[in-house]
Amino acid sequence: MAAANPWDPATALNAAGLLLGHFITSELVTQEMLNISKKPTSCFVNFSRLQQITDIQAEIYQKNLEIELLSLEKDAADVVHPSFLAQKCHSLQSMNNHLEAVLKEKRFLRQRLLKPMCQGNLPIEAVYHRYIVHLLELAVTFIERLEDHLETIRNIPYLDADLKKMSTALAKMDILVTETEELAENILKWREQQKEVSSLIPKILAEKNSLHKHGVIVPPLPLTSKINVQTINAK
Repeated sequence: MAAANPWDPATALNAAGLLLGHFITSELVTQEMLNISKKPTSCFVNFSRLQQITDIQAEIYQKNLEIELLSLEKDAADVVHPSFLAQKCHSLQSMNNHLEAVLKEKRFLRQRLLKPMCQGNLPIEAVYHRYIVHLLELAVTFIERLEDHLETIRNIPYLDADLKKMSTALAKMDILVTETEELAENILKWREQQKEVSSLIPKILAEKNSLHKHGVIVPPLPLTSKINVQTINAK
């Protein structure tokens, strides 16, 4: 139940209410003045707002703290969470069992490793047989070309020097080709000259014989062939 307003003359039964009622009837105080006095002051309104802001800030701080705790829990879940710890324990246990089995069969494994692996059967599912065939073809091709590949890799540091040597050899080859072409032209010219000389020899011999019959001495023929050969060699 709400408390009675001491400033309201209708509900007030004390001396202050009676005095205010007397002031109103004598028109010393009006009802508007009393109504103005009922309104809360601005300082109390600001105080309540400040209290609300403080409460909201405290709630935000609490939420941020909870978020940080959840983030830390997420980051450390693989260490402290039971499900992750159970998975790690299971993995460690399986690894431990495998190591125990290896230690028990250590002598057999050592003997197996000392034996050659040729003529051994490798079980492969039928679905992967065609891929294995293709893989074996690639492996055979690679082994056939392995020596060439290794030789290419060994020659990589000397590649620049080999390229320079190749350029020099190509230049020398061009010079030799030019000289060979000139020599071929000279040989062809020499053959043409020899053909001309061979065609003239019977005529010269016939003329020489006819002159001998008449008692005329003819000097020997010039050695055209020898002179041409010396010229060609000099070039």
